[in-house]
Amino acid sequence: MKAMILAAGRGERMRPLTDTTPKPLLRIGGQTMIERHVHALARIGITGLVINYAHLGEQIEKALGDGHAYGVEISYSPETGGALETGGGIFNALALLGNDPFLVVNSDIWTDFAFQQLPSQPDGLAHLVMVDNPEHHPEGDFSLSAGLLSPKGPAMLTFSGIGVYRPELFSECTAGAFPLAPLLRRAMEAGQVSGEHYRGIWFDIGTPERLDAVNRVVINLQ
Repeated sequence: MKAMILAAGRGERMRPLTDTTPKPLLRIGGQTMIERHVHALARIGITGLVINYAHLGEQIEKALGDGHAYGVEISYSPETGGALETGGGIFNALALLGNDPFLVVNSDIWTDFAFQQLPSQPDGLAHLVMVDNPEHHPEGDFSLSAGLLSPKGPAMLTFSGIGVYRPELFSECTAGAFPLAPLLRRAMEAGQVSGEHYRGIWFDIGTPERLDAVNRVVINLQ
């Protein structure tokens, strides 16, 4: 299985930190956010990585190189005309990801989730990891029931930014910027998206305040 780390976001809510540094290179506990994911994926034997980038993305490529120092092989999917959003970014990288299901993780989350427990062959078109709704997103994203996700329902949870996708999810897409959520909702309505509820440590690092909060947690864990 290959994995893609999404790293093309501008990080507007992180300004001014992201005016000179791309968000994935911000540090938590002395390590950049994206490096933590690279190490976590390498530990479970996923050595073929794809990273997309846009804003200041050359810094990411310079920092990680070809991945040799981490025991992986990194390919890059630059979005030179501007960020393509999550759906468009993944679609743009499909040629690098191959024909098999692949793992995708947002670079701007911090979690102790064990990637090895993800299915390498999801039953449907996608499998998503869901978490409890954080204070900044109380309404959640999708409903989980009996292992399947739905766009609406009584048990709304938040998408963690971790998932496994089959390339077929994007079969009707065309190049350009587009979000991932509408694709997932259509697949959910067809019963093609499974999910799991993760109750461990998870942070969406969207603001400087949340970055500081995660750093305090990491210091306490060390």
